[in-house]
Amino acid sequence: MENITIKCQTLNETKQLAEKFAKLVQEKGCFVNLYGEIGAGKTALVRLTAEALGVKEKVTSPSFVILNEYHSASIPVYHFDLYRLEHTGISTITDELREYSEGKKITFVEWAEFSQGELPFERLEINVTYDDDDSRNYEFKSIGNKNNYVIEGLK
Repeated sequence: MENITIKCQTLNETKQLAEKFAKLVQEKGCFVNLYGEIGAGKTALVRLTAEALGVKEKVTSPSFVILNEYHSASIPVYHFDLYRLEHTGISTITDELREYSEGKKITFVEWAEFSQGELPFERLEINVTYDDDDSRNYEFKSIGNKNNYVIEGLK
């Protein structure tokens, strides 16, 4: 299990991180669990990564629709939000989540802690926290070996 924490003090630094991340994952795809408090910057990272991949649509939080799909980039981008699903609701999309973890696509899952451990083993986990100075810390952790190259590329 590899990990790295990157501190971004400005939105421009977060954009640079998202661009670097996008370049690393655009060839193979990636399944990403996002963790962090409301307002930490999870959706911002998804939006900036999607833009770096070439998504033309407006990237928004899928809080009320559970899933947003973007197909205008070089690779499909899927953005789930599990916050509003109850435990029984999670079980209704477990198969979809597994399906979205396979193949050349990038799948982001916000509020992955509500998944009850039903998310794919081979994944990246990104925990977003913020400091008193309004900077953001992005901790990238590779679960399984498949995505270790992302951690190495971000170092």
